[in-house]
Amino acid sequence: AETAAAETPAAEETEAASEEAAQTAADSDVAYVQANGKLVVGITDFAPMDYQDENGEWIGFDADMAKAFAKSLGVEAEFVEIDWDNKIMELGAKTIDCVWNGMTLTDEVTSAMSCSNAYCNNSQVVVVPADKAADFQSVDACSALNFAVESGSAGKAEVEKLGYSFTEVKDQATALMEVAAGTADAAVIDSLMAGAMVGEGTGYDSLTYTVSLNAEEGEQYGVGFRQGSDLAQALNDFFAASYADGSMVECAETYGIQAALIAR
Repeated sequence: AETAAAETPAAEETEAASEEAAQTAADSDVAYVQANGKLVVGITDFAPMDYQDENGEWIGFDADMAKAFAKSLGVEAEFVEIDWDNKIMELGAKTIDCVWNGMTLTDEVTSAMSCSNAYCNNSQVVVVPADKAADFQSVDACSALNFAVESGSAGKAEVEKLGYSFTEVKDQATALMEVAAGTADAAVIDSLMAGAMVGEGTGYDSLTYTVSLNAEEGEQYGVGFRQGSDLAQALNDFFAASYADGSMVECAETYGIQAALIAR
């Protein structure tokens, strides 16, 4: 009977190297993303952070920064719309590599993900029809309203904390549609989104925002990765470099959020 030829030392070295590379990719999210050739970014439709232009391309402050970060890793950014309530599950299942969508750094988020340093300040604001705004200039005045809130959002958490009535919807853009259609009295959304989407010269010129529900404590945005991911530190380094060379500030100015940007 024929016997298999023994592997040459060169073949054994090649096999060992490929096994080592596979182990490195398993241990390192940076290596995993580079091996795949793409950074899969979980988002929702959320101007001015992530939204589509007339050609269907994802743009916005977060989208543009994600593309630049992906390029720094030698890969492409791929954007996937997710159910915001399932963001932690999506990361764990590796259907996405990060959540980069004006995500508030809540205790739930920071305990379940490895997060970047905070990069933007934000708060949760009440959006109502402009012709009723005078009646809702304080948090207490809003107590009888039925709010539309994004499921799993910081806005929902603030309304729940107050004990006010709410209906959950899939994203903040839908919450605005509910108010415009009259199927909800008000919405609670991020102040950065309200500034871009509501009021004169916007698609929702019949709406306005009145009071912040968490102005005193405020909140901050960060990017979330899988627990233990080395992508978080890679992004912190990228943010520091981008702030230093002015490109991060320039991007913020493009989308009118420079006042909310946190200095590196």
